[in-house]
Amino acid sequence: MKTVLFYKHGGPEVLEYTEFSMPAPKAGEILVRLHAAALNRMDIFVRNGWPGLKLELPHINGADGAGEVAGLGTDTNDFEIGDRVVINANIGCGECEFCLSQRDNLCSNWHLLGETIRGTYAEYICVPERQLFKLPESFDFHAAAASALVYQTAWHSMVKRGEIKAGETVAIVGAGGGVNSASIQIAKYLGARVAVIGSSVKKLKNAEALGADILIDRSQNEDWAKALFIANKKRGVDVIVDNVGTTFPLSLRALKKGGRLLTVGNSGAPRFEIDNRFIFAKHLSIIGSTMSTLADFSEVMSLVISGKLKPVVDSTFPLEEAAAAQERLWNGENFGKITLHI
Repeated sequence: MKTVLFYKHGGPEVLEYTEFSMPAPKAGEILVRLHAAALNRMDIFVRNGWPGLKLELPHINGADGAGEVAGLGTDTNDFEIGDRVVINANIGCGECEFCLSQRDNLCSNWHLLGETIRGTYAEYICVPERQLFKLPESFDFHAAAASALVYQTAWHSMVKRGEIKAGETVAIVGAGGGVNSASIQIAKYLGARVAVIGSSVKKLKNAEALGADILIDRSQNEDWAKALFIANKKRGVDVIVDNVGTTFPLSLRALKKGGRLLTVGNSGAPRFEIDNRFIFAKHLSIIGSTMSTLADFSEVMSLVISGKLKPVVDSTFPLEEAAAAQERLWNGENFGKITLHI
């Protein structure tokens, strides 16, 4: 099969478009013929590598993917050859105490496609049957691939962990990324008022089109926490979604007393300093999460295919141009998700 892989860590030049052996489904697994994959910044972090990361090389990037069922392993019951499906990249073992209690994103032997095991920059992939969600005939593969990781991640963080309620004000740090564009829509779906802190007028206009009520251009307001306070009628916000990390000091300042900071990542850096006085003096909560449960995935993907949540696809590249696609993502040129046509 055709794939994009790498034999060593490094820049985009290490990616190779080449042939690789075809996977075969084991018991409980399904072979999927992929038609679309979607990029995440995690792809680039894995390609670059970090101390202690151990992968089976060559490695294939990619968490998100959608396509057709092409083969069935033994002990599979819910799908037939030709079914259109989207993949849930959050893979639990199905056997530990967390998986058995429907908290599979806390799995003791957790894996993420494209990060710890080979992923979706390929023509075919095998995944456990429970990781698949059936798509209607009319639903676009690229829209499905663009939805899977970011919507389940934002849904679990905002709905299940953050418990956002109608009437609250939610601020989102960043306008262009897939999780952020999903977060804007989910917050509006929940009935919240939404503020977005973005890096350019263009990205903020796109955020406004998704429903953002307050727009803060951080390129013009270095102290955007103050600008947000003024724009929000001199009140702190109830919730702030901050997946940058290095912006935590400003996010903590922007919250009202009793506010919640939600985080699912650290695109800025994993280590930074915060002033603990903001946390205890304002009774703040910092709430982290990763991905979602299988039940959450089914719940949010049902909203996506019904049109209540609409994935944002920035651009599409052919599989062989995955390196160029990653450069667009790394340079922050996108608004929404970048996909690969396979």
